[in-house]
Amino acid sequence: MTKKLRPESLMMSYGYKPELSEGAVKCPIFQTSTFVFKNAEEGKAFFEIAYGHRQQQVGEELGLIYSRINNPDLEILENRLTLWDEAEECAVFESGMAAISTVLLEFLKPGDLLLISSPLYGGSDHFIKKILPKFGIHYAEFRVGQSKEEIIEIVEKTGKADKLALVYIETPANPTNDLIDIRSSKEIAAHFSTGDKEVFVAVDNTYLGPIWQHPLKHGADLVLYSATKYIGGHSDVIAGACLGSKRLLNRVKGLRTFLGNMASPNTGWLLLRSLETLKARMDIQANNANKVAAFLNTHPSVEKVYFIGNITEADKEQYTIRQKQCLTNGGMISFDIKGSEKEAFKFLNALQLIKLAVSLGSTESLAEHPATMTHVDVDKTLRNQLSITEKMIRLSIGVEHYEDIIDDINSALMAASV
Repeated sequence: MTKKLRPESLMMSYGYKPELSEGAVKCPIFQTSTFVFKNAEEGKAFFEIAYGHRQQQVGEELGLIYSRINNPDLEILENRLTLWDEAEECAVFESGMAAISTVLLEFLKPGDLLLISSPLYGGSDHFIKKILPKFGIHYAEFRVGQSKEEIIEIVEKTGKADKLALVYIETPANPTNDLIDIRSSKEIAAHFSTGDKEVFVAVDNTYLGPIWQHPLKHGADLVLYSATKYIGGHSDVIAGACLGSKRLLNRVKGLRTFLGNMASPNTGWLLLRSLETLKARMDIQANNANKVAAFLNTHPSVEKVYFIGNITEADKEQYTIRQKQCLTNGGMISFDIKGSEKEAFKFLNALQLIKLAVSLGSTESLAEHPATMTHVDVDKTLRNQLSITEKMIRLSIGVEHYEDIIDDINSALMAASV
């Protein structure tokens, strides 16, 4: 076959050689801590490459050393994950926060400035605002709708513009589905780059996953995922991933080795399983979300729906970004119920099919209350300014039949209005 296969076809076999595993059609779990070298010379050569003492020669592969450094399940998984984003390299971690924190620690040092979009996932917000300052790292943030010139001014007003080292954005934003222009973010990074220092752009792409948005194609240097979500997609594994160029991922993997937060062989195996159905699952979820959003848009108990598909040409900036970056409307919907926390909780407690739980992107539909759950640690004033109020409910749409999802939502809305 000479035709280039699409990623969804390559997910079944890419990077795996059955003849090296007793002919097993699927990659086994390599549940081992260490690997045997053929001879001392081979061990020496592997370590020279692993620790960067020399470059790999043409055709030379980094052999297996120790599962903190590499493992067949991890290597095959990382090879397959590069296909969707067309990345040169990938690093997989034992959680999404492990991937995020490792990237931030690798590309920031004491005295540096980090520019972030707002809102961010609550865990990211906490790490950036509560943990990084302990290391002498500063941050500045901008909101959706601010122009490139306004954001540049925000950075300059910090008095630390020459210390800007990384731009970190989340698009679509959790839980508001606000969109950030990736290309514009790269232009801001370039504005503050010098011949001695390049400012990089990292994008948390968890909300749209590797199927529905490809940040690297829009100028991002690094793309991050909570692989727990769509990539894992079965609510049975915690994982994270970072993708980008070999040059940058070598740095990420180097720190990962010494932090020891790489994914385990079992995690790698579970994600390999999930990748085979990733596109099929996400296609169903996107289709279901369109129908659920259409229902919510006209419901008398719903005040506002936050959904990518609701962005119209009237909102020129957001519409332009959507048309440029988003391949579907995604599977995440937030909405404001008419009332307050009382009505929101009554709705959540009345759900039957949809599970009341945090996380997202799995086969089952989930619902949660961002203001008191995932984003509870975000400054309350900021939460309100970002519309993350007590009446907001976040839905992650699963693969159930859409009519059953809608029936469950409708029944819960009726119960909340009593």
